[in-house]
Amino acid sequence: MLTRRLAIATAATLTALSVPVTSHAEDDPRGSGGIECGFYDCEVEVDVPGQAGGHAGGSGSTGGTGKGTGSSDGGDSTDKTVCSYELADPQPPAGSLDWEGHAPGDGAVYEQTCGWGDIDGDTIVRMVWLAEPPPEEGVAPAVLAQRAVDSMTLLGPDIASPRPAGTYTVGVPMWMWVNQSATTYGPNTAEASGGGITVTATAHVSKIVWSMGDGSSVPCNGPGTPYTSSVGMAQSPTCGHVYSKTSARAAGGRFPVTATSTWTINWEGGGQAGQLVEIRQTNVQVALGEVQVVR
Repeated sequence: MLTRRLAIATAATLTALSVPVTSHAEDDPRGSGGIECGFYDCEVEVDVPGQAGGHAGGSGSTGGTGKGTGSSDGGDSTDKTVCSYELADPQPPAGSLDWEGHAPGDGAVYEQTCGWGDIDGDTIVRMVWLAEPPPEEGVAPAVLAQRAVDSMTLLGPDIASPRPAGTYTVGVPMWMWVNQSATTYGPNTAEASGGGITVTATAHVSKIVWSMGDGSSVPCNGPGTPYTSSVGMAQSPTCGHVYSKTSARAAGGRFPVTATSTWTINWEGGGQAGQLVEIRQTNVQVALGEVQVVR
């Protein structure tokens, strides 16, 4: 049996209350209880069949949005409650009865709206405390996949070469490569849950396209190969470029180099699977000079 302060909307509206009123609902097919009203508000005792503690659909599971729906069926198909939840904003102050004895930060308080599917215009709105966010219903696996991707913090390439402080020369092969980590190259795996399902997504960089600032573009299907002095003037076997002009006439005397990574994300869950694509970029400024010949 619950005794809480509620806001009640029914098909029949009380237009004025000037004295305390007591009403009992023993004959109400939805449950038993009573209503004691003051001038401005009412305290309602509600005992809904099939609902422990009167929390219609109030048991939570992971969802994370602060919104949800639930239902309770007491065995009679014509006596079904349907409830929705909205996170109270702002949350009630400490000591409020809405916290049901819990401290702020321990769970949260939600505005619960419950109605009966067989009776139009008959709803009860109240504040309830839930330990976990209410479950989401009907959430699409693809939506959860995107949430998983958003939690990964995917970044642009971590450029190891070319370096802003490097010395580069026209006609000399430039080797390009990137450092590899979960957020800059992958693999990166994350999960997202809602509506009773969990989706797992795994992301990795499938290619990097280098815009060299001189009008040329270099696609590379891997992270590139680090340069070693033992290879001398050889070109990179995986990702490289040879400049044919200096950067003297470029803005600031440097070529703007942009590395654009394509993240490919494969996901599965909820009986479905799919693929998402994310694009990230990193910029670096590179100076190109000429070999000076002394005669």
